Amino acid sequence: MNNKIWLSSPHMGGTEEKYVKEAFDTNWIAPLGPNVDGFEKDMESFLRNDVHVAALSSGTAALHLALIILGVKAGDEVICQSMTFSASANPISYQGATPVFVDSEDRTWNMSPEYLEKAIQDRISKGKMPKAIIVVHLYGMPAEMDRIMEIADKYEIPVVEDAAEALGSSYKGRKLGTFGAMSILSFNGNKIITTSGGGALVSTNEEWIKKARFLATQARDNAPHYQHSHIGYNYRMSNICAGIGRGQMEVLQDRVSQRRQNYSYYAETFAEKAAITLPEEPTSDFYSNRWLTTILVDPASGTDREELRLALEKENIESRPLWKPMHLQPVFADALFYGDGTCENLFNNGLCLPSGSNLTSEDLARVTTIMKRCLEKVTA
Repeated sequence: MNNKIWLSSPHMGGTEEKYVKEAFDTNWIAPLGPNVDGFEKDMESFLRNDVHVAALSSGTAALHLALIILGVKAGDEVICQSMTFSASANPISYQGATPVFVDSEDRTWNMSPEYLEKAIQDRISKGKMPKAIIVVHLYGMPAEMDRIMEIADKYEIPVVEDAAEALGSSYKGRKLGTFGAMSILSFNGNKIITTSGGGALVSTNEEWIKKARFLATQARDNAPHYQHSHIGYNYRMSNICAGIGRGQMEVLQDRVSQRRQNYSYYAETFAEKAAITLPEEPTSDFYSNRWLTTILVDPASGTDREELRLALEKENIESRPLWKPMHLQPVFADALFYGDGTCENLFNNGLCLPSGSNLTSEDLARVTTIMKRCLEKVTA
């Protein structure tokens, strides 16, 4: 059988081992240490805009802490983009709050400003002022941040920006992850850079980041004994993982360039194939890291998303449907949803193609050859 082509596998840059070895050589194997401090500073320098960063065990942990710091409690409502990974919505339930899901718009596939405002107005009319808004930059594509922030500011609702898939992307020249009251990043193994497992909380509010670090280390009070006045969490990133992250930061720009090249290859290959559409950056204001290259398959063409996925799977190539919207998930079956079904249509017809920065030209050719074979059967 042919070698496996993964959707998005880790890609080391070469210096990660140096930082990890330093941790071993100095015996900084404990959860915190110089690599954690250094990784946080690296992220702050990259993101700019006077942000502060707390390195954590996962993006989910970062989102959970963001909701805690914003005061989200049982009985509150939090607006969340429906088309996303479940980790965007799960922390709402951790707090005993209720998610209110909002549809996508078709330019970026991210939160629709139109339905966001409709959801806010309807919830206010029913006596429920949303406590926060979670907007997600899917697959690295920036959301319509000007309009979303304008609406959020109008109703004085804080925005939590889920940039888990969008490190290296920007909107109007400003890095994603710097727009919200708080933002989160993910360094999971399949992300554009990885710390094996990990995430970060980002904010211009330094006190919030200090509080996040405190809560993430079991909320231990300043005392010679173990004393706790708050519920804490074991959410801090380890010094070993942070060492991997420091090495990965040195190649981040290369990784963005390599993934954008993957997108360009797919776009050029299928430019004349009416059955396949690739999402474009709507204007020059939008700059996507192209974490994953995604396509829409026209069901009227005679083939569909699933036929392509199964053909690739048969040849040991991993691809994946787009995120199934949260309001269609069994666990959120009773949740409110505001929209017109855009995200459901995207899910039904969308596919994520292999997009790793370590793909070779032979890998890409193998993927596209199989896809073209499927499409040619339809037109034959």
